[in-house]
Amino acid sequence: MYLNVKNLSHSFDYPLFNDVSFELSPGSSMAVTGISGSGKSTLLHICSTLLKPNGGEVFFDNKSLYRLSANELINIRRNDVGIIFQSHFLFKGFSAFENIELSSVLTGLPLEDRLLKRLGISHILKQKPGDISGGQQQRVSIARVLSKRPKIIFADEPTGNLDAETAAEVTELLFDYIRSNNAILFLVTHDLNLAKCCDEAYKLENLVLKML
Repeated sequence: MYLNVKNLSHSFDYPLFNDVSFELSPGSSMAVTGISGSGKSTLLHICSTLLKPNGGEVFFDNKSLYRLSANELINIRRNDVGIIFQSHFLFKGFSAFENIELSSVLTGLPLEDRLLKRLGISHILKQKPGDISGGQQQRVSIARVLSKRPKIIFADEPTGNLDAETAAEVTELLFDYIRSNNAILFLVTHDLNLAKCCDEAYKLENLVLKML
């Protein structure tokens, strides 16, 4: 699946970005950095089907996302897109395992034990989100995304709540996934070291994307 962004513009009470264009092919990765409020998370939300832009278009394999029907968008979100949110959005009444298992139920794909072990969360699977740390919640949310085996991963500060060692392990896992599954990774981050791990790295500043 290809991601093609053409001439995106968006504003709320003030303009965030204007005429943003880029293209990502299977097996590639891209990072966007920028100060808080620069619009990088909004750009991610638009590209990941969550927010309709004021101007421009987003294409998945030559299909313009915001011209699709509601059901077509739901199918894309369920089967093709994985979103790692900065705020996790785990179901509080479910255990960690049930939160992860939900993706497997929706996609019909088996849950892999090695993924849980690699993320270091096998010992907390019976606990609920409120009983585990923010870093553990982040790893559960990453496991939930990877277990559905998406074609495109959108990640908003995927290592933001993790210690340095765990952040390095998660980074390696994400890039291993991209290579092994010929998928796309689009992430936004304040971490320049993480950004420079990607094939392309940009800074969103003064309404435009500038290459790092």
